[in-house]
Amino acid sequence: MKVRAWLLPLTLLAGTTLHGAELSRDELKKALQANPDLVLDVLRQNKKAFFEVVTQAAQEEQTRRQKEQEEAQTKELDERIKNPFKPAVTNKSLVRGNRKAKLTLVEYSDFQCPYCSRGYETVEALRKKYGDKLRVVFKNKPLPFHPQAMPAAQWLVAASLQSQEKAWAFHDQLFQNQAKLGDAFFKEAAKSAGLDVAKLEKDAQSQAVKDAIEADIKEATDFGFEGTPGFLINGVPVRGAYPIEHFDMIIQKLEAAGK
Repeated sequence: MKVRAWLLPLTLLAGTTLHGAELSRDELKKALQANPDLVLDVLRQNKKAFFEVVTQAAQEEQTRRQKEQEEAQTKELDERIKNPFKPAVTNKSLVRGNRKAKLTLVEYSDFQCPYCSRGYETVEALRKKYGDKLRVVFKNKPLPFHPQAMPAAQWLVAASLQSQEKAWAFHDQLFQNQAKLGDAFFKEAAKSAGLDVAKLEKDAQSQAVKDAIEADIKEATDFGFEGTPGFLINGVPVRGAYPIEHFDMIIQKLEAAGK
């Protein structure tokens, strides 16, 4: 291994003999061990070159990690098309669309998460594009550092006990008004959706509602979703707020595989 030209002053300062215009790795190592303070001196004298080296190394590492991540995603995609995850979807699940649709999109989301707001918009675009071919199942994954996420989830689950249709209207208002989340807005949105606010407020604090949310969180965790949003399209995971084109690609692969 040969040393960059701008490192050669180290050898002169260290009194090391040069072999032509290049210095071997072992020779440089010995020189630096004998004179460790020389490193800072040389870096100070060659700031621009040092910065360029560090920047290039950072870019190369970023490229490597991105490629590694893409390879892992492709591998998981292929694996899950063959062996999809199986989320629980019951008559108590919050489902929008044709319950017998060929495509099922399960969403794990947090009402206070800005990325989940983008995810909501993508889901709406998918609903518009695929119509009766797609059903959407909403599940709660409130993150602990979002103080209004858990209360919002509790109100939504409580709303679903009264009416699925009204619960979805309430759900939409939560995502469309993230900056307003709080008890006052929950009551206002519930009233606007035609829900029984007094019953809703009581049910939101029930153990049954809290258990339902914990079941959603556990399921998301079991499927490897750490942040939000997370999605399953016919059991194939999408980890993050990807654009509609990413879902289209997965749907095309599922259709090609007959799933």
